[in-house]
Amino acid sequence: MRTIYLDNAATSYPKPDGVSSRMKEYMDTVGATINRSVYGAAQDAGLTTLLLREAVGRFFHFPEPPTHVILTPGATAGLNMVIKGLLKPGDHCIVSSMEHNAVMRPLLQLNGVEFDRIPGNREGLINPADVETLIRPNTRLVIMAHGSNVCGAVQDAPAVGEICRKHGIPFVLDVAQTAGHIDIDFENWGLSALVAPGHKGLLGPSGIGVLLLRDSFAKLLDPLIAGGTGSASDSEYLPDYLPDRFESGTPNLPGIYGLAASMEFLMAEGLEKLHAHEMQLCKRFMDGLKGIPGVNICGPQGLENRVGVISLDFIGQDNAEVAYQLETEFGILTRCGLHCAPSAHKTLDTFPRGTVRFSLGFASTEADVDGALEAIRSVCAQ
Repeated sequence: MRTIYLDNAATSYPKPDGVSSRMKEYMDTVGATINRSVYGAAQDAGLTTLLLREAVGRFFHFPEPPTHVILTPGATAGLNMVIKGLLKPGDHCIVSSMEHNAVMRPLLQLNGVEFDRIPGNREGLINPADVETLIRPNTRLVIMAHGSNVCGAVQDAPAVGEICRKHGIPFVLDVAQTAGHIDIDFENWGLSALVAPGHKGLLGPSGIGVLLLRDSFAKLLDPLIAGGTGSASDSEYLPDYLPDRFESGTPNLPGIYGLAASMEFLMAEGLEKLHAHEMQLCKRFMDGLKGIPGVNICGPQGLENRVGVISLDFIGQDNAEVAYQLETEFGILTRCGLHCAPSAHKTLDTFPRGTVRFSLGFASTEADVDGALEAIRSVCAQ
């Protein structure tokens, strides 16, 4: 039985050619860490790391120097660095009703910090004008998932950024589901910080992510982790300069080499081409679903304001059993459940039953989509 991988919203697979070989190259022939030594292998690792920071900055239209591209263990770590590094008792934060637990759980750990949710409609989309109605005198942060990991709904980040700029409130964008899928303009969207994992749309390995910090915003953050940086070793205090202030400890060098390779692939292929491929497959999938009784598309009903993350609710059936049947009988790999985003499912009216999520990637094909549609027809006909 042929396996069809449609779980790219969890992690991209397969990776582009060159990602695993670059990681192996580091492990087999480089081996050194950065900022600690000056021999040749260490300089090779340092140069690769610098070039990665520069590539990430160009990719997201980031106006700050590459020192302000912070390498993290992943998006969750970056979000915690922002939320817990900034907010104090008495502060107020604004989020959307579509947030992932990577935002909500850190917020709920902060005693004395209040937050409001921007309400989303039944397609998972917010009205940016609602942000302004929630602003208080003590609002210190607006943080929002750009694309929903549940249903693929993409928010109007530029409009939210304009409101935040007008009121002088930092705006942080979680691009876990949009980075590598659509063009994201840090400068023109008025962002203060951007958080992305390396292993989803950026097509790199797990265990590495990026946090892009505007200089003025970085000065507001208290580092969550302190330790050795290989710099300012004469002092027991963290250095004030970036990236060292937010990168204590030995970095994930295999991950850096792998992400560097995947960024090279993305920039060579071009986002426009990759996005067009994804949307063509998304249209094929959604058009095919319209003729199948017994299944509801949750979230945006068309191709506007979305990425290739499609959640289905199988009417009168247990969605978990459907996902199991899709795997065991048809080889279709999906993700079922609440997707670490209970608030999003409440917004979409799919809580607590959850949905079956199909998510497309750069390597997905028309045959994959047609195979999934045939399996869905068979499941719904039973």
